[in-house]
Amino acid sequence: MALNKPTRYILLALGILISLHFILSATHEPYSNATSFSGLTAAWRQEMTKYTDTAVPAHPDIPPLPKWATGGVSGVANTTRANATLVMLARNSDVNGAVQSIRSIEDRFNREYGYPYVFLNEEPWEDNFKKRISVLTNAPIEFGVIPRDAWFQPDWIDEEKATEGRKKMEEQGIIYAGSVSYRNMCRFNSGFFFKHDLLLKYKWYWRIEPDVKFHCTLPFDPFVYMEEQNKVYAFTIALYEWSATIPTLWDTVKKFMKEYPQYVASDNAMGFLSDNSGDGFNMCHFWSNFEIADMDFWRGEVYTKFFEYLDKTGGFYYERWGDAPVHSIAAALFLPKTKIHFFNEIGYEHPPNQHCPKDDSVWRKGMCSCDQEKTHDYGPYSCQAQWDRIFH
Repeated sequence: MALNKPTRYILLALGILISLHFILSATHEPYSNATSFSGLTAAWRQEMTKYTDTAVPAHPDIPPLPKWATGGVSGVANTTRANATLVMLARNSDVNGAVQSIRSIEDRFNREYGYPYVFLNEEPWEDNFKKRISVLTNAPIEFGVIPRDAWFQPDWIDEEKATEGRKKMEEQGIIYAGSVSYRNMCRFNSGFFFKHDLLLKYKWYWRIEPDVKFHCTLPFDPFVYMEEQNKVYAFTIALYEWSATIPTLWDTVKKFMKEYPQYVASDNAMGFLSDNSGDGFNMCHFWSNFEIADMDFWRGEVYTKFFEYLDKTGGFYYERWGDAPVHSIAAALFLPKTKIHFFNEIGYEHPPNQHCPKDDSVWRKGMCSCDQEKTHDYGPYSCQAQWDRIFH
């Protein structure tokens, strides 16, 4: 059967195209590679895998630079605008809790900013801990060991007196009453962590604990906010300390203020700490397992003298002075109250307490996963109301 004219033209055109394809395939290598079966399937696979979850990096050793990168700090790839780091004090056995915390802070904040991490431990880090953390972030990570003299109980502590103090607290049913290692941690966080070699190159830190959750996506950089607003210390939860753990702390603080009145800020936050103008301590403090702060304040003359004054009394071991009341008292007394900031936008949980923004607009903007009805704010053990009152 004879073909009609349109069909003959179509077949002729196809013949010409096929001939050109074979000629180009034989004479032009790039064309041959691009149009081969393997080349076409590779392109298809690339298209199918183009959209990946950047929160699970394929190459954690090659951190991406934020758009506004400003370069390194002292040779370390701190590519962010603020000279800041995220700090975790942990042990090798805390690996599962550490993974949860880093996964949470990456999802809610740091995968967009790439702030570096510093992990500190009183013992050498195991390879398994490093391996499991390293795949969670593109940010630089450093693992440091705490010097012995910054961690262990000093030789000048009267061990008989310290043992007696621990037994007394155990009889009262106080948590960590008999733990020397817990007291080591409190003393280290109070007076030494900011002097560690891995932290000396940084100004700002964000303290993160194992087993914490961040419930809200943060739409801004809190480090940059602190810098721009001239803040020094920030918190998310304020609560009462157990008075039996610090029976002589406030008397020691009052003695320090009497000897060094020049260090007390004129517009301080004494009203947060005391209900009677400083005569007594109402036990209110900032929960220091979350804090964002300027380490230059801890490294400065005022806080250095304050910590040394407290330390020489032995209260960290004879009693159980925590870094939370120590940091809180120092910030509240030696800084103007306007330099302390409450980060309402940061949904934070460290069991059994959590902060969840009560303001619906903040809660929605942060896509918060927390239950607003379960926030610690203004509950029976909260000191948030005491904080608010000093500004009214």
